[in-house]
Amino acid sequence: MNTCIFCKIIEGKAPAKIVYESDQVVAFHDIHPKAPVHILIVPRKHIPRIADLEPEDHGIMGEVIGAAKAVAEQFGVGDGFRLVVNNGAIAGQSVFHIHFHLLAGRCLGWPPG
Repeated sequence: MNTCIFCKIIEGKAPAKIVYESDQVVAFHDIHPKAPVHILIVPRKHIPRIADLEPEDHGIMGEVIGAAKAVAEQFGVGDGFRLVVNNGAIAGQSVFHIHFHLLAGRCLGWPPG
């Protein structure tokens, strides 16, 4: 039994405010937003971490980046947004299904951590 919350959202078995869907990617609002626009962009395929990517997954990551562009444009932030992906618990990953955070709508300082 898969207990991954993102897989459940993708399957429609857990609630989420979905803003984008394609054959390969789903995007939805983060439930604990860190910016006025905070969208999670996830591949439909369950891949735990960036470090777990296989060569055949590289195309899916391209789809994720294309989805980020589409979502940013949808929210009117195409000229200024940040994409963040954490790899592993030490980097802050708490859900082990690759996901990109699209953050925008405020000035984002640097360095981020």
